[in-house]
Amino acid sequence: MSTASTASTGRPSLTERRREATRYEIAEAASALFSERGYEATTVDDIARAAGISLRTFYRYCPAKEDALTPVLTAGVATLVEELALRPASEPVTEAVQAAFTTATAGARYEEPGQTVRLIRVMSAVPEIRLRWLAAARAMQDRLVPVLSVRTGRPESALETRVLAAVLIDAVTVALEHWAAEGGREPLPAVSARALALLRLEE
Repeated sequence: MSTASTASTGRPSLTERRREATRYEIAEAASALFSERGYEATTVDDIARAAGISLRTFYRYCPAKEDALTPVLTAGVATLVEELALRPASEPVTEAVQAAFTTATAGARYEEPGQTVRLIRVMSAVPEIRLRWLAAARAMQDRLVPVLSVRTGRPESALETRVLAAVLIDAVTVALEHWAAEGGREPLPAVSARALALLRLEE
């Protein structure tokens, strides 16, 4: 399926869906091994073997061991940004972000969260991976800025626009970390709603 056909259907191409599946397989294999053996004791060979892929395939998706989990975070927040861009312009920011977040995190990975909880815990606990997580979050802030500029009517360069992007990404990140730390017992949309409510953006 071509890029053009992907755009016309609004769905990722079959190739991209396969790539996303491979990214998750690598991330899930890595998070399981990091949890069981520790980050330092786990090799790239171990991850590739557990994911059922070759070393060449691993390095096609991940430049280094510490990058094994990054694509999952990037994909998740990218979906949030895309969903927010589709929300009605008249919708309050908090309500729009919450609706976008709920849509972005819909599905079995969050409804039956065992693997996802473990993955986020590893992301939070391993310094090398956390650095990648923070870098990915900063990149997502930059992607969020144009969306918020359109919604708020402020320039992309405005301090208010950039701070709002940073605050929203931080709130979502902390909500995910809290949800994982609690074992995914509370529905994730409820956790994110509590986090966003603390921002009091509409006051």
